[in-house]
Amino acid sequence: MATLRKGKCYRNPVRAYTRKSKVKSKAYIKAIPVSKVVRYDMGNLKDKFDHVINLISKQEIQIRHNALESARLVVFRRLQEMGNNNFHLRLQAYPHQVLRENKMLSGARADRLQTGMSHSFGKAVGLAAKLRNKSVLFSVEVNKNDIAKAASALRLAMPRIPGGYTIEVKKR
Repeated sequence: MATLRKGKCYRNPVRAYTRKSKVKSKAYIKAIPVSKVVRYDMGNLKDKFDHVINLISKQEIQIRHNALESARLVVFRRLQEMGNNNFHLRLQAYPHQVLRENKMLSGARADRLQTGMSHSFGKAVGLAAKLRNKSVLFSVEVNKNDIAKAASALRLAMPRIPGGYTIEVKKR
């Protein structure tokens, strides 16, 4: 059964996951998996709010799409306790980076079933969003009386995504 690799395998961005080749048919990734992130804007999209609370990254990092969706769900569920018209949640990172994996077999007779590193481009296994240092991952717009609730909702997202984050409150 196929298992998902640990997030630490993908969190450090090293270089862009593209392939340049002299042969045109081998110069791109043929199949890209569908992103698990369902929505990027939630809550009340039309009203203007007094304050903006941002979840800001402390380092350059790469976050997989399933981690983004998990964090989004936790924050959205906590913010819904305030009512759907009292906030505007925005996920500002888009998973566009294709993650690839060269599956290696181990055990008896595995040497006859795999190509090793001779064809090691790998298959696409997921998507990731690249974040730079001090870039915004989530932003929540609320009024003054809901700042503490929104900040605690963003704090719940931190264990679900790799890296270090800070919470910043701004007045509009």
